[in-house]
Amino acid sequence: MRRTMPPMFRALRHRNYRLWATADLISVTGSWMQVIGLNWVVLERTGSATSVGFSVLLSTLPAVLLGPWAGALADRLPVRRIVLVCQTLHAVLAGALAVAIWSDLPMAAVYALTVTAGLISVFDGPAFGRLSSQIVPRDGLANAVALGSVVSSVGRILGMSTAALLIALVGAPMLFVLNGLSFGAVIAAVLCIRREELHPLAASTACRAGVRDGLRYIVSSGRLLLLVALGFVLSCLGRNYQVTMAAMSTDAAMYGVLSSVFAIGTVLGGLFAAARPRLSVRLLLVAAGLASVLQAAGGLLPGPVAFAVVLVPIAAAAVLIDTTMSTRLQLDSEEGMRGRMLAISGSTGAAAGALGAPLLGWLCERIGADTTLVLAGTTTLLVTLSAATLFAASPQRRTALAHRVLRRHRSAPHPAGHPHQPKPLTRPRRHARVLAATRTTV
Repeated sequence: MRRTMPPMFRALRHRNYRLWATADLISVTGSWMQVIGLNWVVLERTGSATSVGFSVLLSTLPAVLLGPWAGALADRLPVRRIVLVCQTLHAVLAGALAVAIWSDLPMAAVYALTVTAGLISVFDGPAFGRLSSQIVPRDGLANAVALGSVVSSVGRILGMSTAALLIALVGAPMLFVLNGLSFGAVIAAVLCIRREELHPLAASTACRAGVRDGLRYIVSSGRLLLLVALGFVLSCLGRNYQVTMAAMSTDAAMYGVLSSVFAIGTVLGGLFAAARPRLSVRLLLVAAGLASVLQAAGGLLPGPVAFAVVLVPIAAAAVLIDTTMSTRLQLDSEEGMRGRMLAISGSTGAAAGALGAPLLGWLCERIGADTTLVLAGTTTLLVTLSAATLFAASPQRRTALAHRVLRRHRSAPHPAGHPHQPKPLTRPRRHARVLAATRTTV
């Protein structure tokens, strides 16, 4: 296996990763089946697209509110145990949703279960990511996270297409049953992983294990803060393509075509990232700039067919952004902060989606989808160029700027061993990173 595996798939040389990736593919497929099933049930019962949006909001709201606390737990507690508990609870909740829909319970019950599932996902995400970053050694982490993006994209395609077929054949409740069973694959993988082949990460010390310590840490690093800020803008205005694709579509068939084209682009982007020997900030900025320019150009092209053409590289760049952002946030941070970095990144993405989706929808209704694409693409391009200028500055200047922007954080005392101005993290020595950006939705 080690001799014949192409460099693009080098993470698959590791037995633990092959087991993990297979389980994750099954689980992601099941999760997307449930997403489609839940959206269909809400729309069928209420007849309201607004109710569908409300259901999505309920599932993501816990991540916005509680993400940093979940990350702090992942940095202190055994993540293997957290993952097993959360995956088991997910399976139980999927079964409960199936029963609620079969029994035709009120929508309030469905919404309550949706919130509960979102709450469990908050604590599952950082622990899942921290465990997955121990599956391969440091030199295989970038490749592993890129392959994880491919797994996520393929699982999304399989889940959405299978869901559409099963809804017509056996009804929506079966989708929740199958999703519940899919969590068993992750549980089995965690139990079968060879612990002696893991690459452990340092746990957080007691004096730096709190939520405030994590926030203070990211604020004190101009580099990490800039990455998070850039990620927020790109996710808010440049990543809510489900909204803009719907607005650019002439009918349901065209929306299906655009969704399929986007999915193909995400797979290509993941494979390109996997072929890269290193995922750098420069690559992130190039991908962000390319996606911004193409997004603006997409609004100037005549008709949805032309938009579909530029959607392929846009989707590929989106996955490259996600993969590189996840890699850098973790490789450029301390091992004991890994869970909180994942949680803060997840909370930022959830908040950006909650803000950006309705904003883009409102703009599409007021000024048109094509003008919205031009406006959003131009904005993200200007922000990307500004970020590139700041990244080119010295680490001391970035840190000083971060403290000026967030001066209120400076009044809090810094923990022992954590100087006010940390050494630049341009050449990280620490092992880490998450190869499961697989849970990130493009």
